Amino acid sequence: MSTARETEADRAPRVAGAAPGGRREAVRTVAVVAPNYWPKIGGAENYARRVAHAVAADPGMRAVVITASPAGWRTSVGHDGGVPVIRLGTWSRRLVNAPVSPLWPLQLRRWLRRLGVDVVNAHAPVPGLGDLAVLWSGRPAVLTYHAGSMIKGHRFRDRLLGLYERRVLPRVFARARALVAVSPTSLAAGRAGAVEITPGVDVDRFTPGPPASARPRTLVYVGRMDRASSWKGVDVLLRGFAELADLPGVRLRLVGDGDALSDHVALAERLGIADRVEFTGALTGDALVAAVQRAAVLVLPSLTEAECHPMVLIEAMACGTPVVGSDVGGIPHVLTPDVTGLLFPPGDAQALAAACRRLLRDGALADRMGAAGRRRAVERYAWPPLTDRYLALFRSL
Repeated sequence: MSTARETEADRAPRVAGAAPGGRREAVRTVAVVAPNYWPKIGGAENYARRVAHAVAADPGMRAVVITASPAGWRTSVGHDGGVPVIRLGTWSRRLVNAPVSPLWPLQLRRWLRRLGVDVVNAHAPVPGLGDLAVLWSGRPAVLTYHAGSMIKGHRFRDRLLGLYERRVLPRVFARARALVAVSPTSLAAGRAGAVEITPGVDVDRFTPGPPASARPRTLVYVGRMDRASSWKGVDVLLRGFAELADLPGVRLRLVGDGDALSDHVALAERLGIADRVEFTGALTGDALVAAVQRAAVLVLPSLTEAECHPMVLIEAMACGTPVVGSDVGGIPHVLTPDVTGLLFPPGDAQALAAACRRLLRDGALADRMGAAGRRRAVERYAWPPLTDRYLALFRSL
């Protein structure tokens, strides 16, 4: 007999592992717990989604995603390509730019129990939901840590983040049954039992465009443009681009969105380059792939260790696009200098300009680096072998 008032638990999708009468099926249920999830765009979000879909495609496993609602305090239930997605209500996003809710400890345990979850795969570094999944779930947990230190030069936030990294994070690491570092610069790297599983790229989707020397002379940046993400160094890129005024036909495309967009538009106007800079907003799907395929050079000007594993560089390499990146965080672990691209000191606008100038003037060099990048992406960063390692890890628990 049904009732007019349906609870969240009643609306829960039926997942193997919670069979009627308490009978356990021989299918493991893995909960991917991440503070943010698709359709939010980002490297960590794409990574978590890939893991969830790899689990769902395995006949011996089932996947569910638990994440924070992008807005509102109500919990919602949906699906992503057949994968159940539980979006827990969020009370605030003001604490170090992270979603938070005091109800999460109770909600998380209830959903894990209701869904019959056997193993948790938590994703961090955003403090909150991933930590709770490791500390409070009562299940074997694999913690995937996506960043180096999150301290980025913001006075108040840095105090909170420093306290978190010194006091809370070591306890979370110790409680996890297994640790995955996405890069050698991840704070999880080098800890006892940690393994490295980098993000990957869909090499059948991100495919080479024309040779770099035959493309329009356009520099491209893809990434966030939030004030809280000033460490991405977009202002440095704009100043560096201004140094290339003597090169005919060179343009800059900034792909992304955020509350700092107006700041960058104003800076472009002050530098006298606004007529040569295009702000496209966020691009997804085929439009994003096309933007990377048509770039003469893709530039990543990050300033801090927060750039742990630059997914956008791998996507560019898969498209045969030569890359220029700052020598910080995980960038030099992805970009091989003078092979797949060029490095410059972080924050040095003139050095950034010099690296871009070199590739724009030397078509043979740009073509050679683009081809080498494609080979590297296929050999090292294709997704299936990477997600297979996750499935083996989950089975071992």
